[in-house]
Amino acid sequence: MKQLLKNMRDGQTLIADVPVPAVRPGMALVRTAASLVSVGTERMVVEFAEKSLVGKAASRPDLVRQVMDKARREGIISTVEAAFNRLDQPMALGYSSAGTIVAVGDGLDGYQIGDRVACAGGGFAVHAEYALIPKNLLAPLPAEVDFESAAFATLGAIALQGFRLAQPQVGERVAIIGLGLLGLLTVGIARAAGCTVFGIDLDPDRVALAQKLGATAVSRSGAEEAGRSFSQGRGFDSVLICADTASDDPITLAGELARDRGTVVAVGAVGLDIPRKIYYEKELQVFISRSYGPGRYDPAYEEKGQDYPFGYVRWTEGRNLEAVIDLIGSGRMDVQPLITHRFSIENADQAYELISGKRNEPFLGVLITYPQADTGVTASRVSLPGAALPTPKPGELALGVLGAGNYASATFLPAVQSVGGAARVGIASATGLSARHAGQRFGFTYASSSEQEVLQDERINLIAILTRHDQHARQIAAALEGGKAVFCEKPLAINPDDLALVEHALTTPATPMLTVGFNRRFAPFSQRLATFLANRTEPLAAHYRVNAGFLPANHWLHDPLVGGGRIIGEGCHFIDYLIFLTGSLPVKVFAAALPDSGRYHQDNVMMTFTFPDGSIGTVTYLANGDKSFPKERVEVFCGGKVAVLDDFRTLELITNGRRERMQSTLRQDKGHRAGWENFLKAVRSGGQPPIPYDQLFAGARAAFTAVRSMASGIVEDIS
Repeated sequence: MKQLLKNMRDGQTLIADVPVPAVRPGMALVRTAASLVSVGTERMVVEFAEKSLVGKAASRPDLVRQVMDKARREGIISTVEAAFNRLDQPMALGYSSAGTIVAVGDGLDGYQIGDRVACAGGGFAVHAEYALIPKNLLAPLPAEVDFESAAFATLGAIALQGFRLAQPQVGERVAIIGLGLLGLLTVGIARAAGCTVFGIDLDPDRVALAQKLGATAVSRSGAEEAGRSFSQGRGFDSVLICADTASDDPITLAGELARDRGTVVAVGAVGLDIPRKIYYEKELQVFISRSYGPGRYDPAYEEKGQDYPFGYVRWTEGRNLEAVIDLIGSGRMDVQPLITHRFSIENADQAYELISGKRNEPFLGVLITYPQADTGVTASRVSLPGAALPTPKPGELALGVLGAGNYASATFLPAVQSVGGAARVGIASATGLSARHAGQRFGFTYASSSEQEVLQDERINLIAILTRHDQHARQIAAALEGGKAVFCEKPLAINPDDLALVEHALTTPATPMLTVGFNRRFAPFSQRLATFLANRTEPLAAHYRVNAGFLPANHWLHDPLVGGGRIIGEGCHFIDYLIFLTGSLPVKVFAAALPDSGRYHQDNVMMTFTFPDGSIGTVTYLANGDKSFPKERVEVFCGGKVAVLDDFRTLELITNGRRERMQSTLRQDKGHRAGWENFLKAVRSGGQPPIPYDQLFAGARAAFTAVRSMASGIVEDIS
C-alpha cells in the first residue's frame, strides 16, 4: 500500500510502498477513502523537519540539553549515532480519516467487514491506503454521511471538546478567535448548539466564509469595538481561541471580549502570557483544551479499548467523534464548504507544499483521497529496493528479524551490519512501516507486517526477536520448532508459564541454538574484569547500581502482561551480569522496594542474591534519580582486589597497591557487537551456546523470585 511519510532528518516527503498492517485483536483494518490534513499540527511537523540541524536545535533547546547530557554519559560518537538514528525515523502523518472496514480483529465487537467508519488517532488514522484502528477510535457512518465529510470528524471532535469545556447554554454569545479550519468547525458546532456566534480573523476571506456559515464575523482590527456592540456592552459568555500563533494577542483579546466571570478556552496553540489585570478584574475562568476529549493519551482507552463508564464520563473522545458525525448526518453542520483542495495519495506530497506556503495560494480543508477499487487486502510484504534476493549457500546463515523499533534500528541492526556473516532476508513489524524503513536502511530483501511470513520463510535459518516482551516466549518456541536458531533480546520470558514454554521447545537434541541479548557480559571491559577475577579462591561481593530513570505510569514496560514490569523486563540484564561474574547460579534472593507513593511501580529496588560459594551480589535498580547522572556502576571486592566499572566508559582494577585504569573516551561499548559475533560463531560451529542454558533459565527464575520476595518481605529460594 502507499503511505505518506515525512523524514525528520532531511524534511523529505515520501509516498512509500509499505506493507498493509497486520490485523490485531480489538482493532479493525480500514481501507481509507479520504483523510484530512491538519493544516496546523502537520504544518508544524513539516516546518520542523525541513529545518537544518542548527535550526532544529534552536527550536528545541530542551532536546539539545538531553543530547549534551547523553554525550557526557555515553561519549560523543554513541550520542551522535543515537541522535541521527532518531532523526532518521520516518514519521507517519495524519490523524483524521474515513473508510471501509476490510478485516476485524478478535474481540472487536459491534463492527463487521463492510462497515463505513470515521477514524481517529495519531499513529492510527494516518495518510495511508489502509489503517489499523482501535475500537474506541472508530465511529460508524450513517448512509447520509459521505467519506469526505466524515474525514473532518476528528478535527471536529477537537473543536467540540473545546466547546464543551466552555459549558455554553442555548442563546449564549460565543466569540471565536481564529477562523481557520478549527475555528470554522467551532462556528458550526456553536450554531448547532443554539448559540449566537461572533468570529474574528486576520484573513478577510475567512471572515467572509464565516459570515456565509451564519456567524457575524469581523477582522482583527476593531474587533473589541465590534464585539462590544454585538454583545450589547455585556461581553461574551465564552471566548474560544482557535488561532495558531505564538503571539499573546489572542489571549489578550479574549480577556477584553469576555463578560464578567466569563470563560476563555484555548483550543489552538497560542501564546498564553495572560494579562493579569483584565483577567483578575473580570475573574475569568481559563481552560486549555486537550485534544478531542477524555481518553486522549490514555493507552488503556485508545489502544486496549477500555471505555470509560457512560454515567461518569459522558463525552469521551470516541463519543465526541460520534457526536460530530451526528451533526453532519443531521445537516446541522456542513463541512463541504470548508474543502479547498483534494490530492490523490500518489500526489499527496503536493499537500505539504501547499500547507507549508511553497505554492503561495490560500487553503483551508485539504483532503487526501485514495483508490476505492475492492481488490482485497493485499501485500503484507513489500520487496525493498536495492536488495538482491539472497540464495544462501549450504551452511550460510540467513537472518530474519521480528520487531523493528528503536533498539533494532539504533543498536542491534547496526551491529549486524558491521559484523556481517549473515544474509539479511526478511524483517517484520506489526504495522510494517518501521520494518520497511529498517529493512531498506540495513539491506534486507523484504519487509512485512506478518511475523508468520518471516517464521515460515524456508531460506531463513536464523531469527532475531526484538518485539515487546510478552511476545518473546511464543515467538522463540515457534522459531525453534521451525528449525531456526534464535537470538532474543531480553527477557527470555515474563512469567513461569512462558519460561516453561521455552524450556519445552529446547527438549529435543536437534533443537537449534538459543541465546538472549545479555550483551553486557560480552563488553570488552567486562571480559577484562572477568580475567582480573579469574582463579579467585574466595567468594566475591559485587554491587551493580543502575540509575534507570523514571518511566510514566502508562508506559508499556510497567504492564505485567506486556512488559513484565521493570525488574523482570530490565533488571534481568543486571542479574545476568552477577551470574557472569560469579560463574554460578543464584540460590536465594531478598528484595525490597521503596514505597511507590503513587509515582513509581516497584522500580526503586534493592535485590541481594547469594551464590553457592558464598558470593553475594546486589542489584540496586532506581527510577528516582537524575538522568544526567551516569546510568550504571559495578563494584567488585574479592581476595585483596577491587574493580570498578563505571558506565562502560572506564574500568579501574586495583590490587597490591597498584591501580590500572582503562577508558573509552568517545563511545560506550556495552558488548552488542561482541555478543552477536559470539552467537554467530556458536551457530556456525555447532558448539555450546555463548550463554549456557542453565544460566539463562536461572537468571529468569531469579527475576521472578525477586519480585516474589518484594511481595513476601522474606528471603526466597530460587527454585
